[in-house]
Amino acid sequence: MKLLLFDVDMTLIDSGGVGRSAMLLALEDMFGAANGLSGISFAGRTDPLILREALDCYGLSWSQRIEDEFKASYLQNLATMIKTDCAGQDIKPGIESVLLTAHERADIVLALLTGNWHQGAHIKLSHFGLFDFFEFGAYSDDSYIRSELPPVAAQRFHQLKGTRIDPGDVYVIGDTPLDVECARPFGAKAVAVATGHFTTTQLQAARPDYLFSDLSDTSAFFEMLDSDGSG
Repeated sequence: MKLLLFDVDMTLIDSGGVGRSAMLLALEDMFGAANGLSGISFAGRTDPLILREALDCYGLSWSQRIEDEFKASYLQNLATMIKTDCAGQDIKPGIESVLLTAHERADIVLALLTGNWHQGAHIKLSHFGLFDFFEFGAYSDDSYIRSELPPVAAQRFHQLKGTRIDPGDVYVIGDTPLDVECARPFGAKAVAVATGHFTTTQLQAARPDYLFSDLSDTSAFFEMLDSDGSG
């Protein structure tokens, strides 16, 4: 068995920036200040970490109450805006073919590993008709530290399948150096795809196990999986 853990934003889909817009609106509603995310990178970051960095810029301390209020406002904004602010939205090249092919194989389990909160990932991927491809996920509800998410996903695999998976049979697939980095402590394979804001050269510097410009060559992606040894 092989467990494929897909990042969401800029790996599976491009939401057209509605995630950032929904967060900006939530911050403005809560604190009355525009541009609350100025200078804060979203690439590979978890939603709670983005909030913590925004609060630092406001000179405010994190609390669970603030996070819960922000999360509720953000998710409400996201659910509305993803349906109305559609410019620039798309599914990344090859994704539909990869998911359809993987879904038909008994030796592959599809899951998510994302910095999104669970409900945020559900809103985004359901909008594109992709959420039901994934059996489970590890989300920023589980930890705001991305590198702590692969063990969560492996434990959920164990609970679902009744067997443990070797870290060498786990593939973290994402578009940022932080996606590559989060695979390392667990011993998972890192598959980088240059469909986001990082070039193949920049991603290569992070030393992924595998690197693709995108996943439009479906056969090459599965040849990689089928030729790869465990561990």
